Amino acid sequence: MADLKSQTPTQTLDVLGRVCPFPLVLTKKTIEKAEPGTLLKVLCDAPASAEDTIPKYCEKNNYAYELVKIEDKGYWEIYIKKS
Repeated sequence: MADLKSQTPTQTLDVLGRVCPFPLVLTKKTIEKAEPGTLLKVLCDAPASAEDTIPKYCEKNNYAYELVKIEDKGYWEIYIKKS
């Protein structure tokens, strides 16, 4: 599989400042409306969403994803490829 973070995202979703369950809810709504082949970049600063609920959602739906923690800024970039 290609390195998702090196590809240009089709769409970016900013859920910074949102707490569970909103990052997951907004991510689900966005990816479900997206066309197959879409690469969604999610900006998230909620640890439970970034490290648990969003990756589990991706695995359940067979979406490729990549999690990148931006240490100096205190948030994650989550790249999700809709198949």
